[in-house]
Amino acid sequence: MRIGELSKRTGVSPRSLRYYEEQGLLTSSRSDAGQRHYSDAAVQRVSLIRQLFDAGMSSRVIATVLPCVDVPGDLGVAEETFTAMMRERDRIDADIAHLIETRDALDVLIKANSRHRAELSTAPEPVAQSA
Repeated sequence: MRIGELSKRTGVSPRSLRYYEEQGLLTSSRSDAGQRHYSDAAVQRVSLIRQLFDAGMSSRVIATVLPCVDVPGDLGVAEETFTAMMRERDRIDADIAHLIETRDALDVLIKANSRHRAELSTAPEPVAQSA
């Protein structure tokens, strides 16, 4: 299938598909006219790539992880992929911890703001002074 068809079937823009190729995440063959042609398996491949991007992985990390799918029986690839996945999990755990700290700090500000708003709503209106 050509790039437009793959784009329609996956919901991924042709520009993104070309980027995936540039990063070594996706491959195509070329016609004599230079048009890209993809196998039917490219639909599943693009879906997997999207899932990995959605999980917050960079194209560099995805390129490290995908060989495990491509060469499942290679122990060296499996070990390298495992290491990359563990690094990525550690990064995600650190991001989660940071988000929790940020949320907790925001909760403190929300409580302070709530108290301040409550004080303002119960304070008497200032009396205007006449000249």
